[in-house]
Amino acid sequence: MQGASQTDQVYDQVRQAILSLDIVPGARLSERGLEAEFGASRTPVRAALMRLQNEGLVARDGRAWLATPIDLDEVTALSEYREAVEAAGARLACERASDAELARFAESVTAQSTEPDDEHAGMRRGSDFHEGLAALSGNAFIAQAVADTVTRMARARWLEMRTEEGRAAAWEEHASIVDAIAHRDADAAASAIAHHTQANLDRLLASIRSDRRAFGARGLRIVGE
Repeated sequence: MQGASQTDQVYDQVRQAILSLDIVPGARLSERGLEAEFGASRTPVRAALMRLQNEGLVARDGRAWLATPIDLDEVTALSEYREAVEAAGARLACERASDAELARFAESVTAQSTEPDDEHAGMRRGSDFHEGLAALSGNAFIAQAVADTVTRMARARWLEMRTEEGRAAAWEEHASIVDAIAHRDADAAASAIAHHTQANLDRLLASIRSDRRAFGARGLRIVGE
């Protein structure tokens, strides 16, 4: 159990540091360094890194590891994939979710609007919204696909959530999706999801491209067009 708990500890903390950009994209990670930092042995450290590799957050670099760069081409492809999966999930939610489930989802989204408005709250609202919407589909594979995509896009989304304007726009788009789902209007829900996904991607790419030089100065590796 000790090895398992050490693996979970290293995985959770390194993952959070990568997603919040405390470990910047492109940063090198040393197994020995992580062993010393967490007081863990090599086996659980390596197991944690392999879990992060499966999520696309780290990659092998010879004998070392690195936090994978933010790949704009991958972000675009993931957005296209997420739109297709979420639209399918929303259609199923309109058919399958109970009135009580739809009401709870709408209430949870509304309640989050009273939280502090910062990038941390924006990230949490976004993750909760997309994963909660996928759960309403009643399809575990759709729910897992959305959760995986949200994780792989988390670092790029963090950059978008830096601005109050970006957070406000995302909130309004979420509200439109909730309204369509509440009325069980599958076509309107799919259309609202398509609009939100494209608008989200446009804001993200504009933010990264406008500040790419500044990100480079901070050591963040961003690749792709």
